[in-house]
Order: sequence, then C-alpha cells, then structure tokens
Amino acid sequence: MTIRVLIADDDPLVRRALSFFVEDATDLALIGEAADGAEAVARCRDLRPDVVLMDIRMPGTDGLAAIEVLARELPDVRVIAVTTYASDETVLAALLAGAVGFLVKDTDPDQIVAAVRAAHEGGFVLSPAVARELVQSVAATVRAPQPLSPIEAVSERERDVISLVARGLSNAEIARELFLAEATVKSHLRRIMLRWKARDRTQVLIRAVRAGLVRLD
Repeated sequence: MTIRVLIADDDPLVRRALSFFVEDATDLALIGEAADGAEAVARCRDLRPDVVLMDIRMPGTDGLAAIEVLARELPDVRVIAVTTYASDETVLAALLAGAVGFLVKDTDPDQIVAAVRAAHEGGFVLSPAVARELVQSVAATVRAPQPLSPIEAVSERERDVISLVARGLSNAEIARELFLAEATVKSHLRRIMLRWKARDRTQVLIRAVRAGLVRLD
C-alpha cells in the first residue's frame, strides 16, 4: 500500500528536502505541498493524504492552528509536527492539538521516512530529544505526584515499556530493547491505555510523569 504524504512548510528549500526523502521511498508518494497552515488544511480537504508533515511556525495560519482543524475535521489524517527547534512548550502544544508525533528538521532522513510509516500504521512518533522535552514540560507542572489508583496499577514489564516510551523509542525499538515481539509491546500499551483511559501514547506519558513513574535522571 502506498502512503500518501502532504508536506506543509513555508521554506521552499525544506519542502524540497522533505519531498526528496518522501519520493525516494518506494512505499511513499508525495501528493501535495503547502506553504502555510490555511493552505495545508485546504489541500488536506481536497486530497485526503494519509500523513502530513506539518511545520509548526509558518506565517498566517500556523501549524498548531492547522493541526487543531485537521484533528477536528479529518481525524483519519495523521499529522507529524516538524520544527527547527523543539521546546517543551511547542512539543506539548502540538501533541495536545492532535499531532501524532513530533520531529525536529535535522532528524535523519531514514528516521523521517520511518516516522511517516509508523504514523500511518497508527503509531506515535517522538525522537528521544523531543520525548525529553515533553517529559520536562509535564514534570514542571507537577507539584506533587498523583499516584496510580488500584485500577490503574501496572506490572513491572508495563513500567519497562512506559520508561522506554518516555525515551522516545518506537514500538519496534522497545521490542528489541526488552527482547519482546513488537505485537507484545503493542498489547502492553493497549492494556495501559485502556486502564488509564488514555487516547494515545502522549496521554500515557503525561499520566506516567504525573504519577512519578518517569523521571529525567
């Protein structure tokens, strides 16, 4: 199956570079480009891409506003936020707006392509540096740990999975780290999300930080 990708960035050189990475992958197809958030939303309405690589900072309608609209109107379109520098505030804002991942623009091309594939498969994408920013952002708002209730309790193996999510590892990377099948990792995460009433890995990570299960040291 070919993954249909749209790129939104106000810098034509960045669009050209990302386009090259996408078109170089045999299972990805570039179906459109946009130079700002409003154009990105309009093109998504017309073209219905599978995955959007969305720059956060653009003139006019920025990426965050565009992500919010797409999450509301076209929830099947998976958006990966992309920016030059990932501050803790922008990471959290993008993920809460509805992005399924966050990458910095100097991410290795192979990792960008892998992120598109993971997003299309329903996965969640955070580079390790970005994951740390997210953990730091949430931790700064926690004055005292909010312990898990008995019904939210997790096993030691589930704690291992959560700690690796906090490091920004993908399901496949977590599986290799813990010597598990990738399907087993997905099962652990599904059970955690069900128990915690979490919509996605972002909410799992936020709950884990607030419970004191994830630390920066």
